[in-house]
Amino acid sequence: MAYLDNIAVFVRVVELGNLSAAGRDMRISPAVASNRIKELEKHLGVRLFNRTTRQLMPTEQGTVFYDGARRVLEAITEAEAAISALSGQPRGTIRVTAPLGLGRRLIASGIPEFHDKYPDIEVRLRLSDHNVDIMKEGIDVAFRLGLLEDSSLRMRGIMECERVLVASPDYLEKRGEPREPRELIDKRHDCLMLRFPGSREFFWMLSTPLGPTKFEVHGPFDSDDGDVLTGWALSGRGIVNKPRFEVEPYLQENRLRVILPDTPPTPIQLAAVYPHKNLQDPKVRLLLDFMAERCQRMIRERLAGK
Repeated sequence: MAYLDNIAVFVRVVELGNLSAAGRDMRISPAVASNRIKELEKHLGVRLFNRTTRQLMPTEQGTVFYDGARRVLEAITEAEAAISALSGQPRGTIRVTAPLGLGRRLIASGIPEFHDKYPDIEVRLRLSDHNVDIMKEGIDVAFRLGLLEDSSLRMRGIMECERVLVASPDYLEKRGEPREPRELIDKRHDCLMLRFPGSREFFWMLSTPLGPTKFEVHGPFDSDDGDVLTGWALSGRGIVNKPRFEVEPYLQENRLRVILPDTPPTPIQLAAVYPHKNLQDPKVRLLLDFMAERCQRMIRERLAGK
């Protein structure tokens, strides 16, 4: 088992780029992770990494070994999944990611409940509004709001979510309420955008009588955290484009108001994305079923004001 543990640490270091991140992911210290890499290098008789102050880059030998090592670990995972399916006792670790707002409201609170039902399954949750590279970072399931862009992944649709443009009464009193979408640009409204490295959404797609239409709106500041945008909107700093379930409580309290209700943003798909190989893993299927039902129920309750 020690040799397999060393291989598992090596694979995570390659995927995450440094010892500290791999150690945190595997719940071991950087020192232990470093010792495992040294043991593996001693066993193989080669250097696996070129070390810099900030990152470990695999050597040519390390790159070759990574491809084989990853396949070995995947084969073990698939074999364990097959045994779990036969025994009816799923076990193991699932790495999950989700956007910050969605993760906080719907996913994170369900993890303890899922673990209560399946105590032999560990769930490691990572929340980020950035686009996480699922394959590179070894993620098993990613919950997303938006389109699937990577054709090598599989997607399970959970539900279509209505989106709205909202602003605070203070902002609308100060700047005036837009009556048609073009005013967002012509009157230079402060539009609060979710942006991060690699982000592609530098516009709003609105449903108009002519069909979905792109509007390249602008604002004085943006953020890579959707909840920050909501906070700015609440404080009267601009207009934000959000899934309705995220802002429904503020609409009911009249802290935010829907604008341009006749030309709303196009709906967004809530979905779970995962590598094709994970479809046969019983613990992944259990998590997908559990979270799909829970997300649907909680969103409907939230929209109903419960």
